[in-house]
Amino acid sequence: MLRAIRHEIVRAERFTFSVAFITPGALALLKQALVDFRGSGVIVTSTYLNFNAPDTFRELLGLKGVEVFVHHEVGKGFHPKGYLFEQPESSTAIIGSSNLTARALLQNQEWNLRFSALPGGDIVEQLRRAISGQMQSSVPLTSEWIAAYEAHYSRSDRNVVAEMPPLVSAAEDWWEEKPGRSGALILPNVMQVDALRAIDEVRAAGERRAVVISATGTGKTILSALDVRATDPKRVLFVVHREQILDAAIEAFRQVIGVAERDIGKFVGTRKELDRKYVFATIQSISRPENLGAIDPAHFDYVLIDEVHRAGAQSYRRLIEHLEPDFLLGLTATPERTDDFNVFELFDFNVPYEIRLQAALEADMLVPFHYYGVTDYVDETGETVNDVSDLTRLIAEERVAHLLAALERYGHAGPTRGLIFCSRREEAAELSRLLNGADSHGKRLRTRALSGLDAVETRAKVVADLERGELDYIITVDIFNEGIDIPSVNQVVMLRQTQSSIVFTQQLGRGLRKAAGKDHLRVIDFIGNYANNYLIPIALLGDSSLNKDVIRQKLIQVDEAGAISGLSSINFDRISRDRVLQSLSAVSLDSMKNLKSAFLEMEQRLGAPPKLLDFARFEAVDPVVIATKRRNYWQLLHTMKRESEAPAELANAVLNFLSAELLNGKRPHELLLLKELLGGRYMTRAEYRIFLAMQGCVNDAATLDSVQRVLSLEFFTVSERQKYGNQELVNFKGENFAFPAVIADLLVADPKFRAHFEDAIETGLYLARHRFNWTGELEVGRQYSRKDVCRLLNWNSNEYSTIYGYKVDFSSNSCPIFVTYHKADHVSESTQYGDEFLDPATLRWFTRSRRTLQSSEVKSIVENAIPLHLFAKKDDAEGLDFTYLGRAESREPVQEQMPGGDGKMLNVVTMKLALESPMDEGLYRYLVTSEYAGLEA
Repeated sequence: MLRAIRHEIVRAERFTFSVAFITPGALALLKQALVDFRGSGVIVTSTYLNFNAPDTFRELLGLKGVEVFVHHEVGKGFHPKGYLFEQPESSTAIIGSSNLTARALLQNQEWNLRFSALPGGDIVEQLRRAISGQMQSSVPLTSEWIAAYEAHYSRSDRNVVAEMPPLVSAAEDWWEEKPGRSGALILPNVMQVDALRAIDEVRAAGERRAVVISATGTGKTILSALDVRATDPKRVLFVVHREQILDAAIEAFRQVIGVAERDIGKFVGTRKELDRKYVFATIQSISRPENLGAIDPAHFDYVLIDEVHRAGAQSYRRLIEHLEPDFLLGLTATPERTDDFNVFELFDFNVPYEIRLQAALEADMLVPFHYYGVTDYVDETGETVNDVSDLTRLIAEERVAHLLAALERYGHAGPTRGLIFCSRREEAAELSRLLNGADSHGKRLRTRALSGLDAVETRAKVVADLERGELDYIITVDIFNEGIDIPSVNQVVMLRQTQSSIVFTQQLGRGLRKAAGKDHLRVIDFIGNYANNYLIPIALLGDSSLNKDVIRQKLIQVDEAGAISGLSSINFDRISRDRVLQSLSAVSLDSMKNLKSAFLEMEQRLGAPPKLLDFARFEAVDPVVIATKRRNYWQLLHTMKRESEAPAELANAVLNFLSAELLNGKRPHELLLLKELLGGRYMTRAEYRIFLAMQGCVNDAATLDSVQRVLSLEFFTVSERQKYGNQELVNFKGENFAFPAVIADLLVADPKFRAHFEDAIETGLYLARHRFNWTGELEVGRQYSRKDVCRLLNWNSNEYSTIYGYKVDFSSNSCPIFVTYHKADHVSESTQYGDEFLDPATLRWFTRSRRTLQSSEVKSIVENAIPLHLFAKKDDAEGLDFTYLGRAESREPVQEQMPGGDGKMLNVVTMKLALESPMDEGLYRYLVTSEYAGLEA
């Protein structure tokens, strides 16, 4: 439903919503679409059943270009759910069961009908008359009306319950059987049940250490308390890195276990209460040599360490080496380190459970977030302020006004408890002073600047003021990235450059904890013209692939869907979106530095050099990226000194072939055959065809012939065959498929080669299963190179270098058409074709110059005598891959002329290519929108 409404808003000149129930979360999902909307809108709603809160009406009142009316007809319930959109030549309506709430738009089972009609149609007129009647019984929404409504509004008066996620019972058999459950105050949720079971399995296997990775806000302390309750140890030690976290940890244990006051002890400062059952300590106090020396190593039988990614410090190492508990559990949201310390090794590589941010959001363990990337202030010279700008520019009156305008446009209209992250202490202090003299949403702002120079007591007081609603924002520089729990935070403002995806995620996580009266977090990120802007989608999407095409594709999909990870959303204004994409195009994500770092992280996690398959199954670096950096993975390992010897010549050539041609998994057929032949026997063509059918793959004769040409290297160019050692991988004699003797002998004689050979095959099959169409056919929306297309369309040979935009191939009965939508400046005039998408389903397309309607290839196209396959990419900065848009049909061919390089006019044929199915709206907008040139170099 969200996608449908966003799509119609983009197309409409005017819209009218008549809907009973509205929530701020739903308005947040539509915020960017409404900000970008240049027409006029009307929303009719009501106070029916006292559902809509005053904050909802404040949000509605703040919508620019939208008139809001409140229905007030006495004695009649107001319960419509209708959305009307008017375009220049038609009208579209969506009518059904969906209110304007986040869950109705994204999660609930709803029934809605979308239909279109010409202007003046009877049904459209009926809708207009109905809305007109509603408006006659309505009053315009005003600040005064909201104040009067709020005066008598009470949540307890509501006759309906705001949409809440369904309660999930955790009373599974496994949990019921655990000791210590009776008298429990808190039951684990479904994901915590899974985590507790996994921890218990590690313990049952005889392991004494484990680390749990759990995203910020997902209840790591509650989880640890649940496990303590399940095992009922005699003495427990819980270690934190800051004193102010102790009380929160103690309270969590009270809630879960019902701990008596006499059983709780603290080990901090002068307090050393070791005689209690549950001891809560700061690492600074308990790790001192004189304190540790006084503690029997076996005193505690269960030790828990919070934020254990810090355990590389001497204080933590000293503590862990001294104590000898029955079980040691580490808790962290970010185990990845930049100091080469291996957290995983410290816990014997036992990771029983892991839940990252995206999974936690989808599981409803956190509040959803709505991210808005907005352009930072641009001065009258066209220059954007940035982190190195003079302080006077950072706190200039115009920039502060720009900040306030964004807070009005994207921020909460109701009570705000926000954190603003900026770049310098001086900026934070002066910005706080300036904001305290300004208004937002009709109220004077109340802010306070904090930094690492402020005392712990000062910070605690300011945080308490924010939670009580006595402050609107804390403005900070170098604190609050982690180790602070302020559940009520509902707004995060990023007024600085993103230097690290980890820090970005930590700062985002400050507002994701659930709290009473809070249903979502708003994130306003001011994006300057920074080279590091590519880190933003990496952090928001949780993508570690180092593959620009994958990240770009995910951004396009997010733009189309309107939401990610449950009820969350990512939105950019046009300029900031282009800045992110430009940054992504310019960066070398697959640098050796990045690949070495990613390799080290995986090696630390596994305790051994990872295989390519490990990168795939842990959703880390794209295996194709890391394998092809040095042509094959064995060579890369040798470069990084993880393999003492490089592969021999033949082994190297074969692995180069597997990595470059088959590892991507775009067709599993060749990989499946190689895997079967590894069993040591030949396979007949008939057996192979039956095998493919059983696997659910296309198995026609043309495809089998294509597989044979690929694995015999017949498909490839002369230079490619030389690159791959002119060595066929599979022998095709008569009806039998088998390894040539030289390959079979090498697989036996060189175990390392066989291991890398098998790893490449298994990884390619994994990618085929999880990333592409397992059947081996082209899949709409996926990306393919010209070479991929030649292979998947069963061409006799790889003709990628001579396709020149399109080529009719009669042997395979196919014609792929490749469109680079925005041509580079250096492209010659005679090839500057004016290809143009007229709408998401239609491309106005040019043949090559010097062609007429009588040219043989053109006749095949215009007569639709051969299937047409349309591929497109925005520009050459995207690399070699094109997005497959699907089958197309030629219509309305016209003989025309275009200018040549010498000024002469050249023949060319234009036509419309109509897609079988329209492309996604997000991809369409991405392709047709010209890149923002930037306001400065």
